[in-house]
Amino acid sequence: MLAEADGTVPHGSDSSMRTSSINNKLDQDSSILISKMENMERFVIPYSSEVPCDHNGQRMWWAFLASSMVTFFGGLFIILLWRTLKYLWTVCCHCNIKKKEVQKVNNFANNQAADRPPKGPDEKEEAPASEVGWMTSVKDWAGVMISAQTLTGRVLVVLVFALSIGALGIYFIDSSDPIESCQSFYDDFTLQIDMAFNVFFLLYFGLRFIAANDKLWFWLEVNSVVDFFTVPPVFVSVYLNRSWLGLRFLRALRLIQFSEILQFLNILKTSNSIKLVNLCSIFISTWLTAAGFIHLVENSGDPWENFQNSQSLSYWECVYLLMVTMSTVGYGDVYAKTTLGRLFMVFFILGGLAMFASYVPEIIELIGNRKKYGGSYSAVNGRKHIVVCGHITLESVSNFLKDFLHKDRDDVNVEIVFLHNISPNLELEALFKRHFTQVEFYQGSVLNPHDLARVKIESADACLILANKYCGDPDAEDASNIMRVISIKNYHPKIRIITQMLQYHNKAHLLNIPSWNWKEGDDAICLAELKAGFIAQSCLAQGLSTMLANLFSMRSFIEIEEDTWQKYYLEGVANEMYTEYLSSAFVGLSFPHICELCYVKLKLLLIAIEYKSEQRESRSRKRILINPGNHVKMQEGTLGFFIASDAKEVKRAFYYCKACHDDITDPKRIKKCGCKRLEDEHPSTLSPKKKQRNGGMRNSPNCSPKMMSRHDPLLIPGNEQIENMDMNIKRYDSTGMFHWCPSKDIEKVILTRSEASMTVLSGHVVVCIFGDVTSALVGLRNLVMPLRASNFHYHELKPIVFVGSLDYLRREWETLHNFPKVSILPGTPLSRADLRAVNINLCDMCVILSANQNNIEDASLQDKECILASLNIKSMQFDDSIGVLQANSQGFTPPGMDRSSPDSSPVHGFVRQASVTTGSNIPIITELVNDSNVQFLDQDDDDDPDTELYLTQPFACGTAFAVSVLDSLMSATYFNDNILTLIRTLVTGGATPELEGLLAEENALRGGYSTPQTLANRDRCRVAQLALYDGPFADLGDGGCYGDLFCKALKTYNMLCFGIYRLRDAHLGAPSQCTKRYVITNPPYEFELVPSDLIFCLMQFDHNAGQSRTSLSHSSHSSHSSSKKSSSVHSVPPSNRQNRSSKTREPRDKQNATRMNRMGQEKKWFTDEPENAYPRNIQIKPMSTHMANQVNQYKSTSSLIPPIREVEDEC
Repeated sequence: MLAEADGTVPHGSDSSMRTSSINNKLDQDSSILISKMENMERFVIPYSSEVPCDHNGQRMWWAFLASSMVTFFGGLFIILLWRTLKYLWTVCCHCNIKKKEVQKVNNFANNQAADRPPKGPDEKEEAPASEVGWMTSVKDWAGVMISAQTLTGRVLVVLVFALSIGALGIYFIDSSDPIESCQSFYDDFTLQIDMAFNVFFLLYFGLRFIAANDKLWFWLEVNSVVDFFTVPPVFVSVYLNRSWLGLRFLRALRLIQFSEILQFLNILKTSNSIKLVNLCSIFISTWLTAAGFIHLVENSGDPWENFQNSQSLSYWECVYLLMVTMSTVGYGDVYAKTTLGRLFMVFFILGGLAMFASYVPEIIELIGNRKKYGGSYSAVNGRKHIVVCGHITLESVSNFLKDFLHKDRDDVNVEIVFLHNISPNLELEALFKRHFTQVEFYQGSVLNPHDLARVKIESADACLILANKYCGDPDAEDASNIMRVISIKNYHPKIRIITQMLQYHNKAHLLNIPSWNWKEGDDAICLAELKAGFIAQSCLAQGLSTMLANLFSMRSFIEIEEDTWQKYYLEGVANEMYTEYLSSAFVGLSFPHICELCYVKLKLLLIAIEYKSEQRESRSRKRILINPGNHVKMQEGTLGFFIASDAKEVKRAFYYCKACHDDITDPKRIKKCGCKRLEDEHPSTLSPKKKQRNGGMRNSPNCSPKMMSRHDPLLIPGNEQIENMDMNIKRYDSTGMFHWCPSKDIEKVILTRSEASMTVLSGHVVVCIFGDVTSALVGLRNLVMPLRASNFHYHELKPIVFVGSLDYLRREWETLHNFPKVSILPGTPLSRADLRAVNINLCDMCVILSANQNNIEDASLQDKECILASLNIKSMQFDDSIGVLQANSQGFTPPGMDRSSPDSSPVHGFVRQASVTTGSNIPIITELVNDSNVQFLDQDDDDDPDTELYLTQPFACGTAFAVSVLDSLMSATYFNDNILTLIRTLVTGGATPELEGLLAEENALRGGYSTPQTLANRDRCRVAQLALYDGPFADLGDGGCYGDLFCKALKTYNMLCFGIYRLRDAHLGAPSQCTKRYVITNPPYEFELVPSDLIFCLMQFDHNAGQSRTSLSHSSHSSHSSSKKSSSVHSVPPSNRQNRSSKTREPRDKQNATRMNRMGQEKKWFTDEPENAYPRNIQIKPMSTHMANQVNQYKSTSSLIPPIREVEDEC
């Protein structure tokens, strides 16, 4: 060619050279084409001889893509065309249709005008509306089928989602093959499964299309687009016998609906969990979809480059590439080579980076904010669990666990689940970890049903609700706990609930809950009620609050070798209250006989039994009888209440067999014998867990089982006695459990300081109360009710004087105005003048309370008022002559008189040797909020500030009481629901659920007439203190054994002894000036007694004590050695008492006549008592001639002291 151009080539050679060049060019082109075809075959389409594929290697990706594009745009065109035609039809025909309708209506109205008025427009619209076309029916049916509101719809939605994930999984498998390959539908198993899935997707797409209201928006939905680009290519693949991976990665967009599916299945219920799943599903679906697109274009290449710039990347390498791209790391080891891939990465970086920067931190935050204790409790087969909620703090939880998991309990196979809406602090978390085998904590609220389901409240054995004892607003705290009870009962009405309540009046709200049933185990432990009851019992027998608190708490035995008062105190502290069924060997025996046998032989103290009544008219099937007396015969399967140091010891009462254990002296050898095994194999029909047919009492069928009273004319008034009663006088409340009087105005009981000074006050109870108008009510009614129990005779009631703010006492008076012998001295307990005016040196007990304790944030200052008042009283000094005058007016024996008494009563008060000259000898009980503040009450003790409350001297002596000791009642009530009933019977004076219902209705006691039924309610035990200084037990007081005293008191007087109140330094033997006493619970049989001991005992009600005014005054003792007479130490009257009283009646009447005339002229400070009532503080005691002469020496002086008038005469 160059030669031709230069003209040097000959003309004959032109054709041959042109031909050779053309041939060379064709050879080069053919070689290039062949090489390109080889490359195409090698990288794009693998050829298989079994499949009739294109031998030229032609790619068919456009056919797969065209099927999707034609489907999408074809359908979109049809929808738009339909809408356009419909719109044109509506516009063109709207006017004509409207004219025809108007004309038709007018014609119809004209034809019917003569007969009836034309139809209204509403009636015309109802006719066509009632006709539903088949299209509408099909549309409604399709809507129901795909709706998640029905079971069918939910199943279908979940199935579609599951199949979509399955199709995505098939894509992951096929992504390892080339993008386009020849495959036979009949031989490819994955293609067959994918075909089945897509047929189902096609049917579901048709249902969705029919049910859609707006077809255009439906056509443009993400799920519809996914179906367009995934379903048609499958059918094309079957037709062409080749597969194209194509856009099947779009199935990953179905993951966006994952949160909706979980909501349909009720798996996701909280907003945080829904948001977290939404963020994760959107992030993952976007990530996987973008990776699928990169995988497609990078393995295929650019179409305009004839697919020559492709690179082989696996799908997971593309996933990796997208992640490093979104995170802006970009290592560069994997990158996009194609133009389409790089262009996509440019736009994906913008959106992916924004998504990564916003979604990932939010996901991490949601995961980090997830509750650490947000799981669900997994119940263990064979193991019960309880749920504890309410006020969950380190103090409340530690106190609860210490008592609940105490080693003295017999195998506590119960798991404790705590539920609280605030996560525990580090200290509380450490406490949970120490008890991880039995304790679990979950964060949540009992007001949320979801959280209740998490802790399996429906299978829990009980739910315990703790209250915040130190809150500033007790009513608000009670309201919160009541709402918790409502929520739990609403979720599961059968669950047993034990809740703490702060205020007594709030217990009435629990009765409004329909599913609340105390008969089924629901209990409300009212802290104010029990706290006041404990303190009130200490007014009757000082130290009893400490003894009862120790009995109902689990304390470990602490052994002390030294002979100190702590040694004997701690030996008693190790005793607790347990219940156990009595052996059949006790059937038919009387209660005192069994009690003596248990104490002497089994080393157990039986104090009460559970009586089962089978009488139909009985309102309660089971009743707890405390020391019922010898008239009660034991029945089969009786449950006994024991005081013992270990649960295993109580088993002796159940295993005891007279035939096998009668000659055994060591109680530890009393174990299950062969007779017991035989009984277990052949159980009696009267098993302990079955109802008893025999009531166990030898009574007539007509006897009311409501009260286990003696059937004696002296004990229950007979017909003649009832007729002689004044039936118009109400002396007791309607239940017969408390003394009652007509309501009095507060102005009638208010004493000025001068009036109080002129009034003879002795043997009374002084209540020092701190409070004002804004203070929370402490519930003084709960303090007064035990002191006004009907098992006291009227002349035995201790006068009660309140010293405090009148504004506060006015708020409390509404609950106190029906109790007799109550007076008020407005003032302050810090004023010594007010204290002297009420003769605090002659009181039986001084109670110091405060209603302002919880209003102070500093815990150490919460008890400042009570501590200052206590120290103020202890530092006071009194004149000895005042005590002598008061003793004479009270009939006390003056100093130096003979202490002997002609009365053979077993219970005598200590004779006053000297009056109280210093305030440290005044019996005081102080209420504390903070346990550590007990160190400030006694300045002469050596208690460490970290010492537990029960180990401190003021608590051991009964001079301090804290509400924290009542925490143990929660676990005690759970293990035995009778424990709470027993303790309420002991300390509240006889409060019953019936009385609570009455107070809930009227908020006040209602008076009732005396009937045999109400009078029978008086026949119940009470706590007293037995003096060993003189009387029939004086011989045992000097070196005698406690066991001998126990047996003698039980056999002779049916008195059950259960503890000693001993002088602190009595073990030293030498006389001591210390008057402090401490409590010894359930001493052993060989325990040596001293003359100064006071014995705690359960005393029977004495019906004869109130029949004669000449009977011996019942008295109690103060806690100091200078003993003084009071009304809580009682006497059992002898048979000859009435004879002596009749001889002294006439002189007494003459002596009192002058005094009664004077009383009628004076102002009645207290009450509206009848004029012929006996003076409250004049209690005539039979005296010898020598004693009478000594009393006459003070006759002129005593006439100057006006006695206090009674509210009403005793019954």
